[in-house]
Amino acid sequence: MKGKPAGRGPMALTADLVARVERIEPDPGPEPGTAEHSDAEFDGLVEQVLSQYRPEALWVFAYGSLIWNPEFVPVEQRPATAPGWHRSFCLKLTRWRGTRELPALMLALDRGGSCNGIVYRLREDHFGQLGQLMRREIDANPPTNVPRWIKVRTREGPLRALAFVAAPDGRAYAGRLPPEQVADTLARAAGHWGSSAQYLFRTVSKLEESGIHDRNLWRIQDLVARQIIASAAGAEPA
Repeated sequence: MKGKPAGRGPMALTADLVARVERIEPDPGPEPGTAEHSDAEFDGLVEQVLSQYRPEALWVFAYGSLIWNPEFVPVEQRPATAPGWHRSFCLKLTRWRGTRELPALMLALDRGGSCNGIVYRLREDHFGQLGQLMRREIDANPPTNVPRWIKVRTREGPLRALAFVAAPDGRAYAGRLPPEQVADTLARAAGHWGSSAQYLFRTVSKLEESGIHDRNLWRIQDLVARQIIASAAGAEPA
């Protein structure tokens, strides 16, 4: 069901508040010790994923920016739940929406709990569709946000879908952080793709629009809004 449950007001984080911290920073490029994947390496990742499981229908589980900016036209979509995984700001970024001086945090699936999201069925060109996804979702080489086939539940029955999950041994893995620390980062960090506050605003807005309420993200957006307001007033957030 779409819409907000009774008793919950609008988001505290608004487009106007995001505009106060919106900026573009120069792209610092890959961190020392990492590199960008070549086309051959991306093709190899796709082959590796398809060697693990070659689906008749290709489903992708979306839990963050793939919901509000999928960059593909799905054939079909369904609400879905991924048991054993939860949505978490557990990836540290030193480019895109952050810098080396002020790293950002990005969502990934981390172990434990469950996650409500959307599964998209993609076109029959599985190799091409997966290649596009790899180039979009995987940053550093070696990556911390890695592709994995997971089990999801839908009203029409269980599915096996591709998702991008956090590798706990990856160099960009930030672990489980308190909401206050996450909010402080998201309120201040920005990169050549824009601010982390914008990323949060678009994600929570689209989740709510899709009938998905994430209590942790709802709390974080409220904390980020308070931080932006307090910073503008030159005070500590309440």
